[in-house]
Amino acid sequence: MGNLSITVRELGKQYRLGAHRPHYQTLREALTRAATAPFWRVARMMRSGDRDRSDSPESIWALKNVSFDVHHGDVVGLIGRNGAGKSTLLKILSRITDPTTGFAEIRGRVGSLLEVGTGFHSELTGRENIFLSGAILGMRRTEIARKFDEIVAFAEVERFIDTPVKHFSSGMYLRLAFAVAAHLEPEVLLVDEVLAVGDAQFQKKCLAKMEDVGHEGRTVLFVSHSMPAVTRLCPRTILLGRGGVLMDGPSHQVAASYLNSEVGTTAERTWPDVKTAPGTDVVRLRAVRVRGGDGRLAETVDIREPIGLEMEFDVLTPGYVVIPHFSVHNLEGVQLFSVVETGSEWKGRRRETGRYVTVGWIPGNYLSDGTLVIGAAVNTVNPSIMHFYAVDAASVCVIDSFHGDSARGDFPGDLHGAVRPMLKWNTRFTPLGREAVEMVED
Repeated sequence: MGNLSITVRELGKQYRLGAHRPHYQTLREALTRAATAPFWRVARMMRSGDRDRSDSPESIWALKNVSFDVHHGDVVGLIGRNGAGKSTLLKILSRITDPTTGFAEIRGRVGSLLEVGTGFHSELTGRENIFLSGAILGMRRTEIARKFDEIVAFAEVERFIDTPVKHFSSGMYLRLAFAVAAHLEPEVLLVDEVLAVGDAQFQKKCLAKMEDVGHEGRTVLFVSHSMPAVTRLCPRTILLGRGGVLMDGPSHQVAASYLNSEVGTTAERTWPDVKTAPGTDVVRLRAVRVRGGDGRLAETVDIREPIGLEMEFDVLTPGYVVIPHFSVHNLEGVQLFSVVETGSEWKGRRRETGRYVTVGWIPGNYLSDGTLVIGAAVNTVNPSIMHFYAVDAASVCVIDSFHGDSARGDFPGDLHGAVRPMLKWNTRFTPLGREAVEMVED
């Protein structure tokens, strides 16, 4: 227990739906209600059959029976669909709301960045809010002053630091709020969807700063819908759903499970019954698989490794030139590319009846990070007919690396685009003459 930063046991939070606003009673009404309370309480129990009102259809459990531990210095991701209870959990941990059942305990000073608009006094300036936030954390004024310049520089609000924050844009507000939460050295940092607002450069700064916080031995609980950010930052991730913990383990496994449940596909999809498999009397699809560089089925693949797209199909009528091909989309619906089987011995040949398995390999350091959805199709030529197209036959999550040996190199910023190829580079160097240096100095 001594090494634990966060302890959550049987935590539950119930909200009532359509609750009426409280009616402010007169003194006479309050006295009358107090005098008759024993009688109406008994009457209510008799009407309800002494049933448990916690299961009333007028209430909903945002969280129920949630238990987990986070050790000191751990960086843990928290993911789940909208309404899964992620923000409710962080509000309980931040002492903004009380749990209905169970308990949550945090050991150490807590810094929270839950949503834009939380934590600052709108009438105070940015400077005043920095010192107020530090005082709430229990820091001395000299400690806050030592961090002040670093906070302002990170937030990029130097020109507006003495302006009331009610005049800040949402981006400025978020930058300053995150800078305060991350730089005032809380022992536990709770961050909810910091990537939802702000430009790409700022988002990357936030990720890098949280990575630094984790390396400094402080505890981070990070809520995000960005799976690449979660898998990059957090070795461990907790998946919430239906108010409880659905999965808790290594981030790449939890993220893959979550993403596959979201798009309704996995690394393998099979059609055991040939009669119901996609296709025609000429050719039918039997399986689509995604394989990692080691040849095994892979729901997640390191960006540096090759990815194998495998199709298994039956040719039922001989004499056709059959062309298997794949389409690759990202979760935004953008088609990255289509690939056609070109290198096999069956290129241009009429096929015999039988089962065929073909695999095409996407090289490592070619794709961007994120989830890919694989479509599988087969055409014949003369006549040109598409016999099937399974739109979302399989999926794979590509995980980027910050180790410097991927196509990213040592670049910390965002690399936009559907692909991220590693190119061959040649750089020439010519030293400047003294005259050129003197011209610059002048």
